Amino acid sequence: MSAHEIEKASTTPGLPLTAGLGPLIEKAEMERHPRALDGRSLLICLYCMAIAAVVAVIARLLVLLIGLITNLAFYGRLATDLASPAGNTLGLWVIAIPVAGSLVIGVMARYGAKAIRGHGIPEAMEQVLTNDSRIPLRMTFLKPLSAAISIGTGGPFGAEGPIIATGGALGSVFGQKVPISADERKVLLAAGAAAGMTAIFATPFAAVMLAIELLVFEFRPRSFVPLMLAAITAYLVRPWLFGGEAVFHVPQFLPATPAELLSYAVEGLLMGLISIVIVKSVYVIEDLFEKLPLHWMWWPAIGGLAVGIIGYFAPATMGVGYDNIDRILSGNFVGVTIAAFCVLKFASWSLALGSGTSGGTLAPLLTIGGALGVLIGEGLSSLRMVLDLRMAALVGMAACFAGSSRALFASIVFALEVSQQFNALMPLLAACATAFLVSAATMRTTIMTEKLARRGTHVPSDYVAHRP
Repeated sequence: MSAHEIEKASTTPGLPLTAGLGPLIEKAEMERHPRALDGRSLLICLYCMAIAAVVAVIARLLVLLIGLITNLAFYGRLATDLASPAGNTLGLWVIAIPVAGSLVIGVMARYGAKAIRGHGIPEAMEQVLTNDSRIPLRMTFLKPLSAAISIGTGGPFGAEGPIIATGGALGSVFGQKVPISADERKVLLAAGAAAGMTAIFATPFAAVMLAIELLVFEFRPRSFVPLMLAAITAYLVRPWLFGGEAVFHVPQFLPATPAELLSYAVEGLLMGLISIVIVKSVYVIEDLFEKLPLHWMWWPAIGGLAVGIIGYFAPATMGVGYDNIDRILSGNFVGVTIAAFCVLKFASWSLALGSGTSGGTLAPLLTIGGALGVLIGEGLSSLRMVLDLRMAALVGMAACFAGSSRALFASIVFALEVSQQFNALMPLLAACATAFLVSAATMRTTIMTEKLARRGTHVPSDYVAHRP
């Protein structure tokens, strides 16, 4: 309240000195101490819930489309179940399939939308930070279609990254059609992204944390309450679309002893160092593609060639690979076999992603991190450090994502939700905290923010509410 308003109110003829101050004082107090949620916030919540329901349906359609393309490309049959390319009998012809799919994606990127290249989350972050959360309408169609073609033709990616990007795009487009502010549109974008992750993995809390850490960049009720309601909506709709079966089958764990916690902390430290190598490698490969005397439209085909050659020798490296994560978590996928798989999966994924094709990073990071967790666990066991190889795999998955993306809370909560075991909490805290510490102390950017930093976009690292 200004001095002029006070003077005017206190000098109104015929009124006591303070009679006119009441409404103004009340208004000033409301401005100083606004409600955490108001009627408009409730409207935003309803918008987020509606977006979430639609995104869950889109997620199911994307998975069906991936299954259809996979079955047609590798088995020549009309089916929509999510089959692995690993069982194909195509011989050398398998090399041509990822190349063909990547050529289509290159054409789509050049003549449709260049932003479909990559895994989608950095692009969504950029729109939040530089363009008032405005994403073009065509991204809601081109991103899932390009991802389905990429993964369906053997791309070593997961479906979660593209559907997170698609959900964010849908929330943004809806937010551009209704009269809301840029901050409110950001919440709708993040709600669509959280709903997409929830629909794929059935991890609502982790999806909310991921949206807060990578898209909203703040903790305040008018942001996280709509996100929670969106994630819950997607979670409630999911059984009708995907069934009630868990995405991953995680064995039962016993509580970790103090000696085991120390081992998992050491594992996290090593995973932090490895996550630096992973991030740097992806962008070194991207830089090498930049130096090619070819238009970027053709780069995905080169990445597809690498995917096909590696897939010929190791078919399990192709496709979403959720079955690989199950094998890793079983504790029976060990030794030289898992080491070879880990190296080849990383080579296939990093070359494909660096080439600029379309696909997600979360499932590959979980796969690579889980495999590395088993290998580190075997190494620590040989040094007489005590730990469970199955827990080491789960911890490796979370620590790899925490170190690579620095979405610390999302990494921990995701592993808890997919395992549904409280006994995993302390090992996850020990490993993810040390992985985050090593990564943050030695690397300025992450796999999500390096691209933005190169374009001169500053990404917030402190998540606080806006000050008045």
